Parts: sequence; C-alpha cells; structure tokens
Amino acid sequence: MRIFRRVVMPLAWLAVFAVIAVALVKIAFIDGMQPGQVLAAPGAAVAVPVVQATRATVTNTVQVQATVQSDAAVNVRNTTAGVVTHLFLSAGSKVSTGDRLYQVRTEVLPEPTAAAQPVTGPLTSGPAMAETGRAGGPNTATARTAASPVYTYTDVLAPVSGELATLTVLINQQVGVGDSTGTVNPGTFTLSGSVDASQQYRLLAKPASAQISVVGGPAPFTCPSVVLKSVAGDVAGATTGNVPGGLAGGVGRSVPYAIAGPGGGGAPEQGGTPTGTISCAVPSGVEVFAGLGATMTVTAGQAKDVITIPLTSVQGSVKEGLVWLAPAGAAHGPAAGTAAGPAAGNPAGNPAENPAGAAAGEPAGQPEQRKVQLGLNDGSMVEIVSGLAEGEAVLEFIPGAPARTPQGPQFAGSGPYPMGG
Repeated sequence: MRIFRRVVMPLAWLAVFAVIAVALVKIAFIDGMQPGQVLAAPGAAVAVPVVQATRATVTNTVQVQATVQSDAAVNVRNTTAGVVTHLFLSAGSKVSTGDRLYQVRTEVLPEPTAAAQPVTGPLTSGPAMAETGRAGGPNTATARTAASPVYTYTDVLAPVSGELATLTVLINQQVGVGDSTGTVNPGTFTLSGSVDASQQYRLLAKPASAQISVVGGPAPFTCPSVVLKSVAGDVAGATTGNVPGGLAGGVGRSVPYAIAGPGGGGAPEQGGTPTGTISCAVPSGVEVFAGLGATMTVTAGQAKDVITIPLTSVQGSVKEGLVWLAPAGAAHGPAAGTAAGPAAGNPAGNPAENPAGAAAGEPAGQPEQRKVQLGLNDGSMVEIVSGLAEGEAVLEFIPGAPARTPQGPQFAGSGPYPMGG
C-alpha cells in the first residue's frame, strides 16, 4: 500500500499531465496551421435586373367594362307648315321607318289673273287714259280677279322603327316646320364603357368589332360597328367620329410610364382617368336589358414573330420610345435582386453564373439610352419595330420610375410600408 501511494499514483498523474500537454501542443502548433472549412456567410450585392429582347406574338386585345344602355327616343319632326287634317296612328302603335303618322294640309295662294273689260263712259286724258290704252285699246280697262286657293297634302313619316311613344298633334292644329310632334322609342340597346389614355392609344387602329360577354346574360356574341369617342372632344362641342378622328383634342401625346397588368390583358385594364368612351350597338335578336354589366373585348391587330420587350422597360408606349441598354455586370432575369459573395459558391466568377462577364464585386457601368420604334402592345409586352436587335439586354425597369405597388389584399392601402413589428 505504501508503494502504491508513493510510486504508482505519482506516475499515473504524471502520465495524465503528459497526455494533456501533448494534446495542447498538437492543437496549438499542428491543427492550427491547417486551413479549415469556411462556412458561407450571408451577403448581398445590389444588382440591376435586365431582360433580353425575344421574339413572340403580340395580340393587341383591350378589355373594357361596359354597361347596357337603352337607346334614346327619336323625335318626330314636322316637315311642312299647315293644319293637321288626319291622324293615321296613335301613341303606343308599332311603326316601321317610313310609316305615315299624320297628314298636314298647306294652302297655296296662286297669283291673281288679269282680264280686259270694255269701257262704257267717256275717255279722259291723263293716267287713266294711259292705263286704258295699255290694257287693250281706247275702249277697254284692266280688272284683276282673285283665284281660288289651292291645297297640298303632306304626310309626316316615322323616322325609325319601334314604338310610337308619343304623338302630340291634334286635328285642325296649326303646325310649323321643325316642330317636335312626337317620339319613337326604337327599342334598341347600346353597350358603352369608358377608356383611359393608354387604352385609346392601343386602339389607334380602328377596331372593326368587339366580343361581348354579358353578366348573367346570353352566350358571348359579336358586336359590330365599334365607335370610339373622346370625352374632351364631346365637351368642346365637336362630335368626334371613329378612330383616329375621335382622338382629336382629347388625349395628350405623352404616356411616360405604362404599367403592365398581370396576365397580359387577361382582366379589364381600367383604372386610370377616363378620357374617352367606346360603344357599339347590340345586334337585333340578342335579348338584353338596360343596366346589365358586360365585358367588351376589342382586338385591334396582331403581330406575329416580332421582337418584344416588357412595357416596363420602355418609356412611352406609342410609335416611339426610349430603352436603356444593360451595362456590363448587370444581372439577367427578372428575379435578379441579390447576388451572393465569393464565399457563397462562385469564388472564381464563373462566366456561366455571371453572363455579363464582369468579375464578382466589379461595379456595373452606366446604362446606355436608345430610341426605338414601337408597334403593337398587349398591355404587358410591346413590339419593337426597329432600334433593338433580338438578344440585346435592356433594363427591366425605367431608371427613376416610381415603384409599383404590389397587388393583393395584403397590400391594400397607400403610403409607406410599416417598419418593424
């Protein structure tokens, strides 16, 4: 026992301390000199998203929310002055264009006739003698007789087909030219909706027809004779016709930033200030009622296999626009917003992951502005007629353009987003 405590135990403790010393030396001077695995740290670099010009088909389709409206009654205008002598129809009757409504008698007074009468008294000199001599000789005198009145009869006709809503004339009533003597309700309907400036520009090429889908109504049908009018032109008193004349005086020539709706026009695109109206007559045989809502889909041209870019990349949307060519080092693709640093897996600046050819961390150059000629657009993509080649990269968003508010109920309201929690 004495040997164990005096010899064995000290040797055991000496061995333990020796092992600890060797371990510390290994950790400090051997393992510490070898490079270890570095964990990827989170990092971000500001990148400018760009897109490439690609070929696609652009269909210029505009959807407008419209309302079914009854056509206004047409006035019956009297066409001649006189006295009403006969009524052919009464209020509430069905009429066709050209049907007789009532008759007006007009008195026409002929010129009095001149006849020669023999003179029985002695002739005298002076004006009377001269008049007698001119009439037919020394023994005749002139006498004027009034002729009987002559009457003409004129029928007033229905201006349009429909129902004779009112007829206000009475027998023996004196009427004048242009008097309103009744109304005819045509019983037809018109679809009408408001359009904003960007939609009017997209409809510069006059649409021939529209596809109509009535809410809770019949199957979709084609509505011919689409008419586009400018609100400003109507207010000024100058009735504008079909496009392009309907745009005169109503819309400014600058559309600085066209916001593309999701889906490329799949939903009605209205939301801006109305600058015009678009309407078309509901075909006969289609049963509708005033006040029904409808969606009017107007197609005004299609361009196949053309160079296109997003509308968000172009300043302007009609005829001419400006784009910004992507600088070297800009990230491609709409999802480019952050880029990981060298420790995140691309330490050598792999060209496959950096298509612009700039090394990681190298600042991008300044974008180059270029003028392009524009064609059709569908509310999301726009046709490039000239000025940009297929494959060229441009900025996805216009420099300095206002940020777009995210869509959805969770982003309802306006103003800055709340910070913190």
